[in-house]
Amino acid sequence: MAQGERKGFIARMLEGKERDEQYARSTLPSNRWSLFWDIFKGRFSKLVIVNLLMLVFCIPLIAIYIFRYVYLTVQGAMMPFSGWVGIGYPATPSLIGLPQQITLSTNVMFGGLSVIGVIIAAVGISGGIYVIRNMVWTEGIFVANDFWRGIKINFWIVVKSAVFYWLFLYLFTVSIDWANMMLAVGEGNSVLMNISIVISYIAIAIVTMMFLWMLSMGGNYNLKFFPLLKNSFLMTFGLIFQNIFFIFLMAIPLILFLFGSFFQMLVAIIMILFGLSYMLLVWFNYSQWAFDKFFESKREGGKVNRGIYAKVGKGGSQSKAVQEYEANLEAALSVKSELSSRPIKPITDELKVYELPESFSRDDLKKLRESKEIIVEDSQKYAEEHQNDEKYVTYNAQFEKKEEEEETDKKGKKNGKKEKTDKTEKGEN
Repeated sequence: MAQGERKGFIARMLEGKERDEQYARSTLPSNRWSLFWDIFKGRFSKLVIVNLLMLVFCIPLIAIYIFRYVYLTVQGAMMPFSGWVGIGYPATPSLIGLPQQITLSTNVMFGGLSVIGVIIAAVGISGGIYVIRNMVWTEGIFVANDFWRGIKINFWIVVKSAVFYWLFLYLFTVSIDWANMMLAVGEGNSVLMNISIVISYIAIAIVTMMFLWMLSMGGNYNLKFFPLLKNSFLMTFGLIFQNIFFIFLMAIPLILFLFGSFFQMLVAIIMILFGLSYMLLVWFNYSQWAFDKFFESKREGGKVNRGIYAKVGKGGSQSKAVQEYEANLEAALSVKSELSSRPIKPITDELKVYELPESFSRDDLKKLRESKEIIVEDSQKYAEEHQNDEKYVTYNAQFEKKEEEEETDKKGKKNGKKEKTDKTEKGEN
């Protein structure tokens, strides 16, 4: 007996045992949590490929922020922030508020340049969200083909959403830097400045949620920009607590960045391999739940629970997918098949269609016609000889009985209508 391929530890952990008795249709994902884990472990290699493709388009944006960091570092090294101010030559001016001013001018300059990187990154995101959405729908995907197809479909709506997000992020960041500079130099009302900083941070959080909803809605529905903006605003405040929770789950790799150099290295590896894919998978899986609840279940013909095989109830052994399969099978069996209702002679080598030579004559055409007629006659003869076989008689009988019952019902309805019409006419007379 042939032995199965011996798999390594990682493969066994991700795929499970080949002959695990618990593996069955009823164990397929029955909720969004199990669907996430099923996609993460079953399509991990595809998540990595999608992540790398998106990361390629994010390189210009990453490069801009690296230059920004280097620029700030150089400015900090060149300025005499730690020097003895007021002694020596040349005279050093007051450094109060200078760090905040440098931060403000740097963010103004590099924030304006980053719009180019944002647009290029939006190209990769538009392809990535299409692949991730299809994963959540548990559709078959070809990563490279679907990635480029997603760019064609989602490019404009993602670019508009990304530029919208960048614009407000840029304005609120500059607002925070300006308030910090005013507080440092002691100008303006400190209470109002602190309030403006808090409001700006809250606004950034709200715009971030709106941007995520714009990505998921734009990837699922064909919406214009302003309806998309309105719906994302409603979903942001309508599901505020759920949004915060799932954004926290999305940000777990970034939160690890705060725990020291080892975790920073780990976060860098995660972000390169599957960080972006993980974030989009968490958000799209969650947003699909929201769409099912508030949109798909409300409209006629809406597709609810894509990728979910909901069980009948507690202890139910059959999933919804199995029920649909059995219903489709029963519907197919209830229709009479012409192939199953009559004998069909199996293909044999006894009779063959005459093959025409390259140069053929009328006699060759006659032989071709005769060979076809012989095959037809032989098939008819076989059907007549086997038409009374038990399997054909039994199969046809069930449909004949069904047709008789339908005919009886039709006659009954016609007679009922006729009697009703006669009574109505008598009543009028």
